[in-house]
Amino acid sequence: MTMLEYLHFVSGAKSIEELWHAHVSKMAEYGFHRLIYGYTRFKTETSLGDPDDFVILTNHDQKYISGFLHQGLYRQAPMVLWALKNEGARSWEMIRKMLDDGQLGPASKQVIEFNERMQLTAGYTISFFSASKRYKGAISLAGKPGICQSDLDEMWREHGEDVILMNNVVHLKILTLPYESPNRSLTSRQREALEWVGDGKTTQDIALLMGLTPATVEKHLRLARASLSVETSAQAVLKAALQNQMYVLEN
Repeated sequence: MTMLEYLHFVSGAKSIEELWHAHVSKMAEYGFHRLIYGYTRFKTETSLGDPDDFVILTNHDQKYISGFLHQGLYRQAPMVLWALKNEGARSWEMIRKMLDDGQLGPASKQVIEFNERMQLTAGYTISFFSASKRYKGAISLAGKPGICQSDLDEMWREHGEDVILMNNVVHLKILTLPYESPNRSLTSRQREALEWVGDGKTTQDIALLMGLTPATVEKHLRLARASLSVETSAQAVLKAALQNQMYVLEN
């Protein structure tokens, strides 16, 4: 499909799964065969927040995800560190220049060695604009194994602006769609109870509205707080809303 057709498709996507599958295919047309998108709403000066709260979308294999994400290599990845302080797009040629200039420490070099073993040696990173210091999103676009950075850079000179536009639109669309981390998902009852809390209802009110006892309502709220890793129901409402888990239309 043309870029215009693709943007129309993105704007009408009903789920993250549908959107991501199409985006992976579209980026492959430009030579980017392995993608990883990450977004957090809980960034601080010293942390990106709890990894269980990240929105992570990727078509990398589990071996790569295990090392890069689960073992925490992303914390010292040169392009991740660049994305945290910048907006826009950057060629991975920057990594080679930093190595040549002696600007990278042992931890960052370990990430580079890991990526080389995984045959991730050429690509681009796009860091998205955010209106809040707490929010940050970026996407890594890696070329297929064996491709040279110079080949991707040549493609980028012709199509880079289009790639940036498509990724920005996809990013903005992702922010509107429900996303449940495997460790942060809510049951329909927990979600409904939180929705009533968000509407200002008391436990007694919610019990009547849901046809439950107050004790059962409290149980649903307690489990929702535990699932979202917060202390109060008000915090649970906020976090669930940020993750687009509130007022979801059931299929």
